[in-house]
Amino acid sequence: MPRDIPSLPEVRRITQKKRDAWWTVLLVDPIATPLVRVTARWTRITPNQITWGALILGLGAAGCFAMGDWRWLIAGALIYHLSFVLDCMDGKVARLTGQGSVFGAWLDYIFDRVRVMACAVALMGGQFQRTGDLIYVWLAVVVVFLDGLRYINSLEIFKTRHTMRKQIKSRMRAARRAQNADDVAFMEDLLRANPSADIEQDLHGAANADAEHAEHPENVEHAEHAEGDAQAEAVEPAPRPKVVDLHQEFRSRFPGYLRFRSFMLRHRIRTHLISGIEFQMAVFIVGPLLDQVIGATVVAGALLLVFELAIVYKLLLSTRDFGRTLAAFEQDAAEKDAAEKDAAEKDAAEWNAAEKDAFDEEHEKGLSTVA
Repeated sequence: MPRDIPSLPEVRRITQKKRDAWWTVLLVDPIATPLVRVTARWTRITPNQITWGALILGLGAAGCFAMGDWRWLIAGALIYHLSFVLDCMDGKVARLTGQGSVFGAWLDYIFDRVRVMACAVALMGGQFQRTGDLIYVWLAVVVVFLDGLRYINSLEIFKTRHTMRKQIKSRMRAARRAQNADDVAFMEDLLRANPSADIEQDLHGAANADAEHAEHPENVEHAEHAEGDAQAEAVEPAPRPKVVDLHQEFRSRFPGYLRFRSFMLRHRIRTHLISGIEFQMAVFIVGPLLDQVIGATVVAGALLLVFELAIVYKLLLSTRDFGRTLAAFEQDAAEKDAAEKDAAEKDAAEWNAAEKDAFDEEHEKGLSTVA
């Protein structure tokens, strides 16, 4: 009996990521998403079984690569792409059917690395057997190294950003004497949730509003009163969270990045254009199909390193914003403590003065009585 699965547009909304690699968005999702709907509706295949299928196809692609001949290279490239389609389907099926698990995520990650290593050794080994050129041996080492570097660097950057965000939320909770972390929001989360947001337009609109208030304050005041009268019985809106931007310096140095990022995210494409996925596709699909294994591997490897260095540079600027944010929290806390101390001293001084006046008044009354 078929499962009750929603329509294809709804499946796209549930299963597709808000931003993904351009290879996945353009060449995989149009195939994988309809297959996910059919698989979830008519079969009982689990996400882990799909992960195993992706590994088996990947090893089949490696077997084709090992043959070395150009016909086998084309077959290996096509099989590798099918393997990657299955690799994208397991997570989508898990999100659609609610069958995701921590072990499934671990299995998917490990099998991806096994597939890359097997295909790299097979592809370069087959070309070495065919040509006897030692450069293919070195390219096998380079492919495995860059694939590992990409995912290790990605994991460490994620951990670093998570630590920074955790410390900021902790400082915010301590400053507000609350246990609620929802009183702070991060700019990158707001952009991810609303990819079509154009920050430059927002800032420009805010600047125009400030200018209008400065030139014609009576118009703004009249509008505010009119809006207040119209919403007199409305519920007071909840306070907006404090927005922390840990990429402020990066955006100030590269102002055009906002427009580029907004354009790419409208099409669900992340700005990290050459990541591990594109690197693998260049080495195991583009290179074999064009019979340009060396050229495709060298170019893709160089571009991968460039984008990884760009991410590290962005992280460096983000850590500076992090330091300035913590310093601002400490300065606000110090100013608050100083203000509370001054207020306490002022109250104490006023109380002492009042006590002295009362004592002098009683003393004068006593002298009058004696007289």
